Amino acid sequence: MGLTKRWSIKEVDAQIVNELQASLRVHPAICKMLVARGIYTFDQAKLFFRPQLSDLHDPFLMKGMQKAVDRICSAIEWNERILIYGDYDVDGTSSVAVVYSFLKSLYAGQLNYYIPHRYKEGYGLSKQGIDFAKANGHTLLITLDCGIKSADLVDYANGLGIDVIICDHHLPDERIPNALAILNPKQADCTYPYKELSACGIGFKLIEALAIQLNKPKESVYAYLDLVATSIAADIVALDGENRVLGFYGIKKANEQPSLSLKTLLEASDFKRTLQMSDLVFVIGPRVNAAGRMDDAKKAVELFIETDEEKVKEIAAALQADNLDRKEVDKTITEQAIQLLQHPHQQHKKSTVLFQTNWHKGVVGIVASRLIDHYYRPTIVLTESNGMASGSARSIPGFNIHEAIEACSHLLENYGGHYFAAGMTMHLHQVDAFIAAFEKQVADTIDPSVLIPEISIDAELQLSDITPALLNLINQFEPFGPNNLRPVFISKGVQDDKGYSRIVKDAHLKFSIQQNGAHMEGIGFNLADKIGIVKDGLFDVVYTIDQNDFNGKSRLQIKVLDLKSSK
Repeated sequence: MGLTKRWSIKEVDAQIVNELQASLRVHPAICKMLVARGIYTFDQAKLFFRPQLSDLHDPFLMKGMQKAVDRICSAIEWNERILIYGDYDVDGTSSVAVVYSFLKSLYAGQLNYYIPHRYKEGYGLSKQGIDFAKANGHTLLITLDCGIKSADLVDYANGLGIDVIICDHHLPDERIPNALAILNPKQADCTYPYKELSACGIGFKLIEALAIQLNKPKESVYAYLDLVATSIAADIVALDGENRVLGFYGIKKANEQPSLSLKTLLEASDFKRTLQMSDLVFVIGPRVNAAGRMDDAKKAVELFIETDEEKVKEIAAALQADNLDRKEVDKTITEQAIQLLQHPHQQHKKSTVLFQTNWHKGVVGIVASRLIDHYYRPTIVLTESNGMASGSARSIPGFNIHEAIEACSHLLENYGGHYFAAGMTMHLHQVDAFIAAFEKQVADTIDPSVLIPEISIDAELQLSDITPALLNLINQFEPFGPNNLRPVFISKGVQDDKGYSRIVKDAHLKFSIQQNGAHMEGIGFNLADKIGIVKDGLFDVVYTIDQNDFNGKSRLQIKVLDLKSSK
């Protein structure tokens, strides 16, 4: 049995929808979806459907940008050694690759990069990394996807005569590091118009500013858009505003002239379709992340910066192998975790926190996400690493897990993250106290309705409304992601068409439905237990629309997310 879900139809101002429809002359459902996304006028709709690279903001509007660019230019002029330092996930490794490759294209001096080892050093700027910079004569350190919470370590670097430029998109603490320059739109006094860039997006703005200062062509910067789109997708940042422009052109580039790294990874994974944002999340992201999860994330940077085709093939094959290992480990641990959650004392909790000393640290975040699919509540999975308990947290919509962890921070050695995901480390003897404190915090603050998964519905359609022209307009909402999810529709009072709907592969429902003479086929994954509703008269369906390409034939179909009896 799947989880019971609550349905909610988005409420928008009908008058604005009518006015927009009068100017756009498209199906009212499309106008309703636009209004729900904050698009009220013809000009705003044009900007949304036809994003332009010229819509990108001036990088020098970001606080600290001029200072950062001047310092890098001076390092180039004086032939200083520069170290690019990044986190071990997709956002961190792609950021390092983008900034490193761009600097390499204009600087023959000593350039190096450093990715901390997930298990030996942990997340963020490390003392080992700074010592490496000092030992190798680096006088400028550029951090990407980390650093904003590393005030003490920045002081340490300063004390060794190393200047630090921080490029980070995580929320700053009250104490801001004493870095030479900080590029982070989330700083309280940064007036940059768009706040939700990925770390690679901030790295992109840095090289954009360098290109302007050094009179380099824009194309030298746009060459990295497919990597920026990969970071946006994998880091699950908002897909509105500037990220929409970067994602739109990044996907375009990934399809038309992908970088050698993406092209080779796609070949290694036997991928043949047109790439979409979700493919960057589920095909590229896991393979790049697998390097840091199972071995050493330096491999991911090597993949992104290498220009020799044979070497790139070797690295892609190694990442593919790492990813297969990761899948095996993640499957085993998920099964063990689900077993633990069967215990009676877990049943009435508002949170899930599990700890096993032998679980693989590289997959605890993935396991936490999978557990939410089974037990819909804020989830933390912990394991033992270097004599400490460390782990990953994942949340559900409507609950800020970072704040809940912060409320228990007196039990932690360190922690960091954002609304939906976080990481933490604590002493082993604090684990039980933390589990109790976190459960109390969640129970005291969570709205009970949030614990029932919600399907947010964009608009109601008649089956007769589902046409190739409508799907063509829906496809123009791409790229999809947070703040611009794939549109979800409801059709009420449909019925089984001549008894053709049936269970397939024991778990799924193959639909053949009709409404007032209009017919539609579709699939509903893991909905086999609802076949009785389908056979019992009129029912309501919630779904997305897509195209089914099979045996050279293409036809419209719906992907059913849920259904309920119309009674």
